[in-house]
Parts: sequence; structure tokens; C-alpha cells
Amino acid sequence: MAADDLLHWRPEFPILANSVYLVSHSLGAMPRRTRDRLAEYADTWATRGVRAWAEGWWELPRTVGDLIGRIIGAGPGEVVMHQNQSIAQATVLSSFDWRGPRNGIVTERLNFPSNLYLFHALEHEGARLVTVESDDGLTVPLDRLLAAIDETTRLVSVSHVVFKSAFVQDIAAVIRRAHDVGALVLVDLYQSAGTLPVNVRALRADFATGGSVKWLCGGPGAGYLYVRRDHWETLRPRLTGWMAHRDPFAFEDRPIDYAEDAYRFLNGSPNVPALYAARSGYEIVGEIGVEAIRAKSVRQTQHLIALADAAGIRVAGPREPAHRGGTVTLDVASGHAIASALAARDVLVDYRPGAGIRVSPHFYTSSEELDAFIGELTRAIETQAGRPTTASTSAAY
Repeated sequence: MAADDLLHWRPEFPILANSVYLVSHSLGAMPRRTRDRLAEYADTWATRGVRAWAEGWWELPRTVGDLIGRIIGAGPGEVVMHQNQSIAQATVLSSFDWRGPRNGIVTERLNFPSNLYLFHALEHEGARLVTVESDDGLTVPLDRLLAAIDETTRLVSVSHVVFKSAFVQDIAAVIRRAHDVGALVLVDLYQSAGTLPVNVRALRADFATGGSVKWLCGGPGAGYLYVRRDHWETLRPRLTGWMAHRDPFAFEDRPIDYAEDAYRFLNGSPNVPALYAARSGYEIVGEIGVEAIRAKSVRQTQHLIALADAAGIRVAGPREPAHRGGTVTLDVASGHAIASALAARDVLVDYRPGAGIRVSPHFYTSSEELDAFIGELTRAIETQAGRPTTASTSAAY
């Protein structure tokens, strides 16, 4: 295999020195420079006090959002930061009246549960939820999804990459179908942004949401929301707050006069320390480029699948690179116990019921770590089954 130029980033991520870190689909490794950014936040608060709001804090939802925008293909000022994706999605959902004849929400049964909880809650407001079933619990039939979208659909909300299986959905086809019948589309980029190229402008996506904890290596507390510019003037979110006001420091006690820009999709004060922490990961991903990250991801996930096949471990997810995100899901018995046993040996993956053990190399992963992981996994499986093993016992690679 050719030399891996991206491995020079490894020293930037402290946890890699002592762990085989294959869980970036859940929590990306922390960049070393994030500690400096959090110290900068503390120093700013300590020395500038209330002046910090006018000296940059107030603009953080937009300036940090611009870093995300460059990764997902949005324009300047088109992405704003929220505390998490649930709030970002709920803000979009609160922009619609669900009592009329066009009251349908189309989504996949495999959507992330937090999103589904929001959609079900809207049934009390008149929304009609249509959930597209999966035959195998891992993939969503495109024809079935497209057929569910009709003239009664208000909003289609789909995952770009399904969280359980890393199945990549044809978002372009979904958006075309929805727009043909007058519906809008909300795309969940949580499991794709940072490892799979996406361009929300080119796709003509109406909305996109996600968070920072996974492939973006930005840590918790920093979700994001993209709203296409031509919707800014017409949408009036009911989930709102003073940051969404045209003149927030007027402190008006009347119904909100919405800001003209993307700030109209904000609500309360931002999570300032989380936005300081998140910037480092965005900057690194932006510097590397998602295309380069994707090329390495395809190469390493293919290698991981080959290793699993050779070890007799079933792959529970797409095999074709075009249909697979950055994660390989492995179906092993007693998956939760196996993942816990691996974690005790500093081999970090995770387990999801109905899917299996999820394993995710990222740009900082070496191929040797994948070989070592399969050895450790085989050992853990044999130990769980009560069989002797001769697999490697060292997890420092």
C-alpha cells in the first residue's frame, strides 16, 4: 500500500498514543489544539468579561458556522450553530403549520431516534408521519422512499448516512422527488459531514443539520443548521429566542420581529465554550479536505471488510463503497460484551442493538491498527465463547 500522507496528523490527537481508536462515528478524537482553544475561552472571559460579547462571542454562531459551511458546501453566513442537532431540527419543524391538508412528514424507520421523537411529537399538532420501512434493518429501499413522497407531503427528513449501518442514501434523488411535488427536504448530515463529500447548495437541500462530535472531531455541544437562503424571508420558527430578533438589544416585549439573515433560526444564547472547542476539528478537516478523507476511508473500510471476511465475521452493512459511509458494522454474538472487552484493552469501538459492532477508521488511522483490531476482536470472540486463542494481546500500536 502506498505511503499514507494523512498519518502525519496522528500526533495532533493525544488519545491515539495509547488506544486503537475506531469509534469516530460516535466521538471523534480530540485535537491537541482544542485544549488551547478552551484556555483561550477561559482567558477571554477572565480578562475581557462582558466585553467579550461585543468582541466576538455574539458572532460565534455565524463565524463557527462558516467553518462548517465550507465543509458541507454552504455559503458564508448560511450555517448557524445550535447546542445540538435536536434543537436545530426542532427549530425547522416549528416553522410549519401542520394542521392543513399538506401535513405529511416522510422519514425512514432507520432515522436516528432523537429525530423520530420530534416527528412523533408533531402528530399532536396535526402532522401525519409516514415512516418508510427497511427490509433488512440496515438499508432503505429508494423506490419505497420516493413513492412515499406525494402532494400531501410537507417535509421529507432523511439521513444522508444511516447511523446503524453506514448505508448511504441517494439524497439527490430524494430532493428531486420532493421538489417535484412541492415538498421540502431536511437532511441529517451527522454521520456524513467530515467523511463523505456533500454540497448542500449543489443538492438544493432546503435544510441540513448535524453535530460536531463525530467525524468533525469538534466535541459535544455544537450542533449546526443550514437553511437555504430563499427560505429566510418566509419561515417564522416558533422555537425562537432573543438572538433571532432583528434588534435583540431593544428588548422588546412584543411578538418577535425576526432577523433578516440566518440568525432568525437561532433562539437563546449560544454555548460559547463548546464553540471554542469545536473550531479545531473543523479547521483540520477543512485543511485536509473531505475528498482526501473519503478516499482513505474507502480504502481502509474495504481492507477492514476483507479482514472480517477472512476471519469469518459477518459484515452487516453495505459492501459497495458508493453505498457505504465511513463505518463498517460487524455482526458478532454478544456484541455489547465484546465491545466492552475490547474497550478494557484500549481498543475502542461501539455496539448498537439490531446492527452490531460499529468500526470506523478515520484519517488518523493506520492500516496496522485495522490488522491489530481484527486480531483483538477474534481473541475477544473466542474468549467470550470459552475457546482458547493465540491472538495478539497488545493494544498499543
